[in-house]
Amino acid sequence: MKKTIVNIAPAVAETPRTKRVAAYARVSCGKDTMLHSLAAQIDYYRDYIMMNPEWRFAGVYADESKTGTKDNREQFQLLLTECRSGNIDMVITKSISRFARNTVDTLNYTRELRSLGIPVIFEEHGLNSIYPESEFLITIHGAFAQSESEGISSRV
Repeated sequence: MKKTIVNIAPAVAETPRTKRVAAYARVSCGKDTMLHSLAAQIDYYRDYIMMNPEWRFAGVYADESKTGTKDNREQFQLLLTECRSGNIDMVITKSISRFARNTVDTLNYTRELRSLGIPVIFEEHGLNSIYPESEFLITIHGAFAQSESEGISSRV
């Protein structure tokens, strides 16, 4: 009787797809101390993302602008373009006030990114925008950020 030999390929452990993670940072003005803060944020996020073995560094998008209430933030717009193009899977930022200081914009951008399956992680607030239930807290923090910005503008 002839033996039948069956070759069975060894099981290959499936590895989860590596997430392409980008960060967004912003400072409000061009003062030297703020530029130092921006450089520190860029270094922090680059190192933070690169240390996570499940993440792949997709860049730090950083704007030096007078306000977070306008859409003229070049790097922020580039970040959104990369997200819309499918090149980024997750965005990390320090806080809602760094992301945007206009409540409507904050909600519109987080909703758009959520519809693309891209969470925005707001570290300071411990919020992940991918969960619809986080929207209430994002709205409240966004309103505080907008109010703070309006207060600063009226004093200036």
